[in-house]
Amino acid sequence: MTDHTAVILLACALVFLVAVLMGAAAGYLARRDHSSYPAAVTRGAVAFAAVLTLAATLTSSLTTLISR
Repeated sequence: MTDHTAVILLACALVFLVAVLMGAAAGYLARRDHSSYPAAVTRGAVAFAAVLTLAATLTSSLTTLISR
């Protein structure tokens, strides 16, 4: 495995960890706001998906800018 591949894998792991933490925090805060468990899980899942979508968008934008 090259250094470039290792850095890419570490970046993916970091983005995934941040997404999981944001999803857990959103679910926890929703539950603290007296939401039901299904509503809190839904808010956590939406936050998780939003972080992954944002990371993918930023990655594709940076890739497009760098390749020019």
